[in-house]
Amino acid sequence: MPTPKNHPEGGTGLTTKSKAKPKLQPPSMWKVVLHNDDYTTQDFVVFVLTVIFHKPEAEATRIMLAVHRQGKGIAGLYTHDVAETKMTQVRALAEQHEYPLLCTLEPESVEA
Repeated sequence: MPTPKNHPEGGTGLTTKSKAKPKLQPPSMWKVVLHNDDYTTQDFVVFVLTVIFHKPEAEATRIMLAVHRQGKGIAGLYTHDVAETKMTQVRALAEQHEYPLLCTLEPESVEA
């Protein structure tokens, strides 16, 4: 069996090919959307935004006013799993307080 020639740096002169690492894509993001209704109080919407989404009072009030005036407002932008968890928490809290607050998810639009 022939012996490999010694490489000047102490190796055997044999090379191995590295596999190209696949490029990782950032996860898709989802909007958690609160919808206006005629029964849920504005104070409760602010409460939801501060407790579940950890928004400061001023930002929670701004989002609540968007929900009230425009029919819906974005509570936050998260990966799908986190967004789904937040939506479930909102629905459970609204049900516990007997409000029909609707919370949905929308994919973030990707602009090229």
